[in-house]
Amino acid sequence: MKLIHGGDWAGFETEYGKTPLDFSANISPLGLPERVRAAALRAVEMADRYPDPLNRRLCAALADYHSVPASNIVCGSGASDLIYRLCHTLRPKSAAVFVPGFAEYARALRETWCHVTEIPLSADFCLTQEQLTQIPQDCELLFLCNPNNPTGLLSGRELLLQLLDLCRERGTVVAMDECFLDFCEDAADCSLVSALAQYPELIIIKAFTKTCAMAGLRLGYVFCGSTELAEKLRDCGQPWAVSVIAEEAGIEALCEEDYVNQLRTLISAERRKMKTALEAVGMRVVPGEANFLLFRCTDYGLAEKLRERGILIRDCANFAGLEKGWYRTAIRTEAENIVLMETIREVLHG
Repeated sequence: MKLIHGGDWAGFETEYGKTPLDFSANISPLGLPERVRAAALRAVEMADRYPDPLNRRLCAALADYHSVPASNIVCGSGASDLIYRLCHTLRPKSAAVFVPGFAEYARALRETWCHVTEIPLSADFCLTQEQLTQIPQDCELLFLCNPNNPTGLLSGRELLLQLLDLCRERGTVVAMDECFLDFCEDAADCSLVSALAQYPELIIIKAFTKTCAMAGLRLGYVFCGSTELAEKLRDCGQPWAVSVIAEEAGIEALCEEDYVNQLRTLISAERRKMKTALEAVGMRVVPGEANFLLFRCTDYGLAEKLRERGILIRDCANFAGLEKGWYRTAIRTEAENIVLMETIREVLHG
């Protein structure tokens, strides 16, 4: 089976017999918060019972934290689970995605035999008024990510509200993926959570995966602009999508404000240094604001050469809208980032 995402540490260990330095997956370099780890370990004692299929305690905690009605929240086994569940719930005949973007949007849509329109972002990978004019009139579901993956670029709130107004006129459901937004310094100002009450056709996708290093626990959630849509989502998909361990860990993760602030400060500082270092060795770097950077290199074999040296980055040639020579690297700790850059210099210049 050919994998299309980063984070395949298991494949590397099978091939090389050791653990890689993984920059191919955009996970918090601070690791699982200790309080979250403790909550997950305590929850093992409850593993002999079924999880709550409605995730009542987690939804209540999320509702309190984000000021969203608990009836409008649906939890799942990571954001990807909810993306697929949404597509199977709505089963649109026509949908649209912006490219380059997260591959699972289009994959999930095509799994339901939906016609997918891929709308290219601008030459510098921005969402502009031009892209809004290209949304098909008959589009029933639109996916977009803010900040975008793999570019890391943020779209302005004013433009996104214009997009929501346009889609409301056409009856288009908008699925806004905010999974990387907590890494941004202006996260609260950029989020559309506060717009949910005005746009019943809006869905916001979020997850604990990235910011709290909970990728292995698989926990995501969505906020729906309407209770009716949330109920439809709950009725689609498996009934016990969230394990007891993941739910308890998620409840505790909502208390990790200091951890998230520390993480955001680290990422902001290291992202600036990484951008400068990549540009210094001749890379074109997209000025993203998430915990990763997209860059272009004339060495089309860079990812494989780094892999041979024990380092994984994301080769982005399989992203719609990109081509060979585009790569994405996560931002990790200062020491790890130094190792990556020293190895890139070695690969490029010997």
